[in-house]
Amino acid sequence: MNLKQLAHMLALSQTTVSRALNGYPEVNEETRRRVMDAAKRHGYRPNPSARRLATGKTGMIGYVLPTGASVDIDPHFVEFLSGLGDYARSHELDLVLSPADADDQETTYRRIVANRQVDAVYISSPRPADRRVALVNSLGIPFIVHGRSEGFDFDYAFTDIDNEGAFREAARLLIQLGHRRLALINGDDRETFAIHRERGVRRALAASGLTLGERHVCSVVMTEENGYRATRRLLEEGDAPTAIACSSLIMALGVVRAVRDLGLSIPGDVSLIAHDDVFPWLRPENFSVPLSTTRSSIRLAGARVAERLAARISGLEEGARGEVWPVDLVVRGSVAGAPAKLKANRSEGRS
Repeated sequence: MNLKQLAHMLALSQTTVSRALNGYPEVNEETRRRVMDAAKRHGYRPNPSARRLATGKTGMIGYVLPTGASVDIDPHFVEFLSGLGDYARSHELDLVLSPADADDQETTYRRIVANRQVDAVYISSPRPADRRVALVNSLGIPFIVHGRSEGFDFDYAFTDIDNEGAFREAARLLIQLGHRRLALINGDDRETFAIHRERGVRRALAASGLTLGERHVCSVVMTEENGYRATRRLLEEGDAPTAIACSSLIMALGVVRAVRDLGLSIPGDVSLIAHDDVFPWLRPENFSVPLSTTRSSIRLAGARVAERLAARISGLEEGARGEVWPVDLVVRGSVAGAPAKLKANRSEGRS
């Protein structure tokens, strides 16, 4: 079915049908829904070239994918991409990945914007004063940042979670349980999410007259092995923590393994809280001891970023609005009152 046939069937003009399919704000919601339902029911697919000529839009969302030997594509990114892709697929949008040297992503951004390859882009894993955000803002293309970057004299659109608040509440719970020596196994502390999480832990401790020792902060790539190595170091040194806050369930797998290998127990010797991005294949309640978590779905965040990009492309969303989602604290069996002392035999099971 072509556009003319679809319009004739709906008793609407071709212009109205085209504008409804492309999300123009002047088409009312009832008409838009009617057109979209009919298009889906009858298998209508717009001709990409014709749509671009008629609307100036490609129907594509862009992402500049850093590549190179130092870049790992981790499960957090894949889960976010799944949510974004689910929304894009159901709304006739395509996702274009443009590979770029990790140290020179700006060149790729300039190229895809100059060539009008996409209608909008999103930026992930932002750092403070991130050059990508400043560049894309200057290029005038619609964009959304997943996360936040600080240090600009302009506002921009972003979707983020309350990382600071989540880890402040997690640390506060541990303090209320009597813990005085907390450790943080964090992600890359060059990225804003990790900075905010550390800030949250420090502020909770400061409110109780406590501090986070520099040896009790680990900043690592969020893998199971790094979680294991960080935990071994923390627990084998003097003044070992009695509680650990961890930035990923994947790293928490390593934490649990290290605690077990040292002959210790959760929560008898060490309490543990981790951030849960809600992976369908890794559930905190299925850990050997059900894991307490700060919980927010990264897949839903991906869908929300796609939804907002679609709205910005169509003109339904304008301005530089930021969204910060609250994070749930879910208490399970991995936290308990602080032990009187950590078992002396920390070297048991040492490799």
